[in-house]
Amino acid sequence: MNARPAMTQNDFSPLQQPELGAWTPARSVSVVIPAHGGPHLDLTLAALAAQTYPGHLMEVLVVDDGSEPPIRLPEIRPGNTRLVPVETGWGIANAVNTGANAADGEIIQRLDADMVPCREHIEAMARWHHLTDYLVTIGMKRFVEAPPLTPDEVFRAGDLGELFDLDKAVASSTEATIAKTDGLRKSRNPYHVCTGPTVALPREVFHAVGGLDPTVLRGEDTEFAYRLAMYGVVFIPDMEARAVHLGLPAQHRDRERAVRAVEPYLAHRIPLRRDLRKDRGRRWLAPYVEIVLDVTDTSEAVVRQAVAAALDGKLQDVVVTLVGPWSLLREGRRSVLGDPCFELRLMRDLFAHDDRIRLIDEAAPTPAPAPFRYRGPVDVPLHRATLERMVEDVQKDLTGVLVVDLPDGRAARLERTSALGRALLLTEPGGDLDEIIATTHGVRHVAPDRYWPPAAPPAAASPGATTAGSGSGSAVGSGSGSPEQARPAKPAAPAKPAPVTVHTPDSPEAERSLLGRLKSALRSG
Repeated sequence: MNARPAMTQNDFSPLQQPELGAWTPARSVSVVIPAHGGPHLDLTLAALAAQTYPGHLMEVLVVDDGSEPPIRLPEIRPGNTRLVPVETGWGIANAVNTGANAADGEIIQRLDADMVPCREHIEAMARWHHLTDYLVTIGMKRFVEAPPLTPDEVFRAGDLGELFDLDKAVASSTEATIAKTDGLRKSRNPYHVCTGPTVALPREVFHAVGGLDPTVLRGEDTEFAYRLAMYGVVFIPDMEARAVHLGLPAQHRDRERAVRAVEPYLAHRIPLRRDLRKDRGRRWLAPYVEIVLDVTDTSEAVVRQAVAAALDGKLQDVVVTLVGPWSLLREGRRSVLGDPCFELRLMRDLFAHDDRIRLIDEAAPTPAPAPFRYRGPVDVPLHRATLERMVEDVQKDLTGVLVVDLPDGRAARLERTSALGRALLLTEPGGDLDEIIATTHGVRHVAPDRYWPPAAPPAAASPGATTAGSGSGSAVGSGSGSPEQARPAKPAAPAKPAPVTVHTPDSPEAERSLLGRLKSALRSG
């Protein structure tokens, strides 16, 4: 089970799941059921008591999320069932985390307290996790109005069709998405269908991404799935892991309010939801792109120009991370002008109070939860269109890394967080991440012209043009009587320095000339 095949994007075709009933399970499973009241919990537990997965490998944790009266476990339940009370906090995310923290199993199976799973449900979900350890499996569900059933009837039923009229059941909207994308193998954003009520994943992965966010009260499962995607997992829907959800979802009861309630949580935490970030001038909890610049041994003037260019691009949903030896800066008495760390301290004081700029000693392995990270030389400021065009190009084919080969032999690159996460899972310490990303998502090298386009030539003055205030064209004192015309013209704002352009040279002489212009532009900036 230690094998970790390098699967491309979300294509899990290299994995061949064992047939139900024809394999020997070995990994332990903890079924975590958050419950507040739980009117149908007895049916859920009865269905779990009849599972085909070995009882000695399965535990069930019912997390009582402040029920009044407190939950009592029914008679028909799996042998290893525990009641776990929530001590602090409230809500589904908090309850799931409470159960996962108390779990002993190698696999965490999340299940809602109003679900009736088929007998093979846990087996179907767990079989994939015996193949490799960076998967998230998703069970199928259909919605029905709860019929009058007893736990004994559920326990004895051999198939869900004996208990429910499945022809009249409401299918989950995720089933259509799964069908359209070849079972998620061709999905661009497979985390979209990972909506919580029945999901299984390795316990280590659950804790590695920090569990569910207890501050997210609606859409907590989608937000969690997004972070799992950034971690690099592969999402697998199992069509044989069937279940019935008792009662219609909230979207059917009050769709307008349900959609409005979830929007702020997802808008702030899932940058890929560009449709939720249309308000101009807004800043969001998780940025779309992290711009990482190494400022070690760099002058404040060069860094100032680079930061200004980074924050003034067409793509504004960014955060700038300046990597340098900031921890070397000590407080206390010192010579202000003779400080050996003068430039570094000057930069810190200049940028310390801008929440779009972060100062750290070493960049994190990935920029999660931001879905993209830009890395480039600090002395090659971004063009206003650089990031927008790089993101646009990698989103066309979901490229993992886009490398722009600069004329002097250096490179700028845009990295996809989910590709980095996958590579970190699959690469040995010290290994070449790009080598793995080339297999799983692709690494593409491109010329710089599209991302640092040449500056437009200055427009030639038209014949006969006059400057303001010269000749008879001046409005001042013209006697027109218009207040606007009578006011003196405002002085023109000083022009911004032209961005440094990067072109692909046609010859060594052109390259040397280009580098000379680049250095000159940086000095004059």
